[in-house]
Amino acid sequence: MNNLQWLDEVKFNDQGLVPAIAQHHQTGRILMVAWMNREALVLTAEKMQAVYYSRSRQKLWHKGEESGHFQTVYEIRLDCDADVIVLQIEQHGGIACHTGRESCFYRKLTANGWEIVDTQLKDPEQIYNNKTQNTHTAVMSASNAESEQVEILSYLGGMMRERKAADPDSSYVAKLYHKGLNKILEKVGEESVETLLAAKDFAALNNQDNRNDLVYETADLWFHTIVMLGYFDLEPQLVLNELARRQGLSGLVEKASRQH
Repeated sequence: MNNLQWLDEVKFNDQGLVPAIAQHHQTGRILMVAWMNREALVLTAEKMQAVYYSRSRQKLWHKGEESGHFQTVYEIRLDCDADVIVLQIEQHGGIACHTGRESCFYRKLTANGWEIVDTQLKDPEQIYNNKTQNTHTAVMSASNAESEQVEILSYLGGMMRERKAADPDSSYVAKLYHKGLNKILEKVGEESVETLLAAKDFAALNNQDNRNDLVYETADLWFHTIVMLGYFDLEPQLVLNELARRQGLSGLVEKASRQH
């Protein structure tokens, strides 16, 4: 994207900034709102990772540089007045908010005032406990941390319970549940094929882009599999328990132990 003519169509305010809304590319949920200057928007378009401008620190802010919770950008949109940006993103770690929640919009107005309705997935002190750590190492550490894996799976299990009873127009998952089991299984099948194709491409080309594609497609497959489990009111923890049961067993022993 060397031709930056498109950038001149964006109406930045008097401070040279434009608001940017980060929206989950699958569920449609608004995760956060931040600001971008021209350089941040250009870097976001070039890297396809969210880069914002921090007004408090007066500098560029690569989302995830301290927390490890980077945002991969799938699509960038401009509104009709050309003064608001919307990013369709994948939130690494499932946490966009500095409070350790999925979304910054975790409070809902009720008869009793503002009520916190979203679970805290991780303590902020755990997220920001080592700001000097290499951010790429932080991402890998976060991804491999057993406690965080369990927290995310537990959160997803809870989300499935909530979305089954939700308005179909309120979220992607609620719409899937409304359409029924066949549609859910169709999505699992689609994601399985896309994961296989991504694996074949990675094996053939073995570059960073193909590696990322394989990771993203696998995440999509796992996600839709959890949606399927939720249809039957089965918690993801049950799968973890089964994997734990198999620990230390050879494939042949494990296979022989199954009941037919």
